Amino acid sequence: METAALIVVLVIALALFFDFTNGFHDTANAMATPIATGALKPKVAVLLAASLNLVGAFLSTEVSKTISHGIVREDQIEPLAFLPIIFAGLIGAITWNMLTWLLGLPSSSSHALFGGLIGATLVGASAAAIDFGMVLSKVVLPALIAPFTAGVIAFLATRLAYAVTRRYDSKPDGRDGFRWGQIFTSSLVALAHGTNDAQKTMGVITLALIMAGWQNAAHADPQLWVILACALTIALGTYMGGWRIIRTLGKGLTDVKPAQGFSAETSTAATILASSALGFALSTTQVASGSVIGSGLGRRGSTVRWRTVGRIAIGWVLTLPASAAVGASAALLVVWFGSAGIFIDAVLAVAIIVLMFVRSRHNQVDSSNAMSEVADSGLAVKVKRNPPPTRRQRAILRAERAQQKAARADEKARRAEKKSDEAKGER
Repeated sequence: METAALIVVLVIALALFFDFTNGFHDTANAMATPIATGALKPKVAVLLAASLNLVGAFLSTEVSKTISHGIVREDQIEPLAFLPIIFAGLIGAITWNMLTWLLGLPSSSSHALFGGLIGATLVGASAAAIDFGMVLSKVVLPALIAPFTAGVIAFLATRLAYAVTRRYDSKPDGRDGFRWGQIFTSSLVALAHGTNDAQKTMGVITLALIMAGWQNAAHADPQLWVILACALTIALGTYMGGWRIIRTLGKGLTDVKPAQGFSAETSTAATILASSALGFALSTTQVASGSVIGSGLGRRGSTVRWRTVGRIAIGWVLTLPASAAVGASAALLVVWFGSAGIFIDAVLAVAIIVLMFVRSRHNQVDSSNAMSEVADSGLAVKVKRNPPPTRRQRAILRAERAQQKAARADEKARRAEKKSDEAKGER
């Protein structure tokens, strides 16, 4: 019993550390675009995101129930044997989160968690212990649909924003006002992130408590102390700021201007809040990335850096299998060595985390250099003083030139006629 209690404590500690990595890994989802456009200063942005993540974690528990009573069939596994599986799955998720953070790739912390748990369960128990129908409906399909949906919404919203504010009289278009709107929309994204991502760790801890017999399986809701611990941890991680990923989303995909940022954040918040209400364990990273790409396509003249998009897409594809492979390897050590395998896993996990952190110091990215253009000018991109005319402006110019040409022709004809009349009068 003492061993089981120790494993539960280790699982809770590791789950909270995953929650912390989720916070700094996914800060970019809410704050990359307002930082990129100069709507918010970097440190103010992450403080605001941390505060709203904290609030959002208390608003819903539907996603938590998906984790604790959905992906894994607890009745197919001996309770005490499942605790090391959860531990191994968390190692897989944390390892992938740290690696993608080091590379600056906005991958999905959610799918890293699912992959780690699935891989560990396959090795530590059996395939029968996984509800693949739930995985397909609640994880895989939303992962395919949500980024595309968010991208389409952001594309249409960007088109609408530019169409409404476009002017043809050379007066200011007022689009800088979208920077103020971004404060509200980015806050919504941060709140939505708290309602969705913090719950995943709540679900893992609740699952561990149920397996240990410390919580009734009939009650899937996380306990108050679990909600509070997860909320505070993800808020702390968010405040640390995942500056590497903020740099990728803020200026690596496309040059973000205020109207784009406003549209992308509105799309992201709407998609995530809807998924949280339905209990879908959605990846806020994928939704935010899809929204930024959609907004880039929606602004005429902007450039989407498809090479970066390709790198991110590869990371998305690899997230589930890679984290599952690490989770499976960690579970295999437990199967081979029993309780000693848990100790080996813990030592290896600490070593991996320390190694990646030390490696990140060689090319440090923080609030001062994540967006060099912002630091220099307060803006993400240098707006051209004389941008090229729009299609409608070109049509207006053509019509004006045609009128001027016709007027000149009429004037020339009048002069010729007058000259002819004068010549006749002289005769």
